[in-house]
Amino acid sequence: MALQELDDFLADWEDTEEKNKAVFERLKTFLEKKEGVTLNFNPRPGLTYSLRATHVNQKEKSLFAMVDVIEDTPRWLSVCFYGAMITDPEENGDFVPEGLLGEDAVCFDIETWEDGLIAYVESRLEEAWQSAQKG
Repeated sequence: MALQELDDFLADWEDTEEKNKAVFERLKTFLEKKEGVTLNFNPRPGLTYSLRATHVNQKEKSLFAMVDVIEDTPRWLSVCFYGAMITDPEENGDFVPEGLLGEDAVCFDIETWEDGLIAYVESRLEEAWQSAQKG
């Protein structure tokens, strides 16, 4: 993944005590290791910085997961999935009608490093990746 804009963004981002930069980098690395995944970076300075994951087998959807850095003080993350591609057995996510490119979504807000929540979101990333492999 040669995304110079993403590299520049990360180089300029000074992490805070919430460690959200570290969370973002962990989720990015998790996605990079998945077979068939392409990552795209969509910066909207002052609003969000979106890392979007797509699987090569996907035909009808333009992504399977979106990791947004929300521009705030401090920055925080919103990790969103199409509602039909994941489960949320612990109901940690927020259901967002038409919240992901016009389709129903489930989003998880990460405001600070929390091992349990990060692992839970990684499980959802795994689930979405498996769904995306099916096309």
